[in-house]
Amino acid sequence: MHTLNVNCAKFGRRASRILITGGEDLKVNLWAIGKPGALLSLSGFISPVESVSFDSSEVTIGAGAASGTIKIWNIEEAKVVRTFTGHRSSCASLDFHPFGEFLATGSSNTNMKIWNTRQKRCIHTYKGHTQRINVLKFTHDGRRIVSGGADNSVKVWDLTAGKLMHDFCLHEGPVNCLDVHPYEFLLATGSVDKTVKFWDLGTFELISSSGPEVFFS
Repeated sequence: MHTLNVNCAKFGRRASRILITGGEDLKVNLWAIGKPGALLSLSGFISPVESVSFDSSEVTIGAGAASGTIKIWNIEEAKVVRTFTGHRSSCASLDFHPFGEFLATGSSNTNMKIWNTRQKRCIHTYKGHTQRINVLKFTHDGRRIVSGGADNSVKVWDLTAGKLMHDFCLHEGPVNCLDVHPYEFLLATGSVDKTVKFWDLGTFELISSSGPEVFFS
C-alpha cells in the first residue's frame, strides 16, 4: 500500500490486468486487478515518484522521480537494472518504445531524452519546448514520439531524423494529457483550456475539437 499521495498510474497493455503506481512515499507498487494488496513494492528513490510505465513485455517497468532520476526494474526479479540521472529536474513523463529497447523521458527543464536501456546511455536529447513537458507517447510504429507541454504546444518528433516534424499550437492552455491510437495515426490531446482535440498524424490536420461545455441556469 502507499502511505502518501499517489501521483501516477499505468495499466499494462498486453492483458490490462496489472497496474503500476508511483507515489509521494517514494514507492513504485505493482497491483493485480481484484487483489486488495500490492503484489510488489519497489523502492530506491529519494524523492517522490512522478511517472511510471511498462515496457511491451510487461516484465520491465520504468519510473521517473521529482529529482530527475529514472529507474528501471525487472519485476520478475524485483531489482533495479538501470538508473539514469541525465535530467536536472522532475521527470514528469516517460514511455517505452513499442519494439526496441528505448525509453523516452520528459522533464520540467523542457528537455526530452531518448535512452538506450541496453547500452545504459542517453542517445539523443530533444529541445523545443519552452516550459515543462507534461506528457509524451511513442506512435504505434515506433518512428515518432509526441510530447505535450506547459507551453500549450504539442510537438511531433521524428526519431529517425532526430528532429521536430510538426508543432501543433492550437491549445490555449497547458497540455496535460495525450494518447496515440494503438493502430492508426490518430492523436488526442487534452488541455487546461477545457478542450480535447483530435489530430491526424499523417496530414497534421485538426480533425475535431470539443469546446468547453456551457451550462445554463
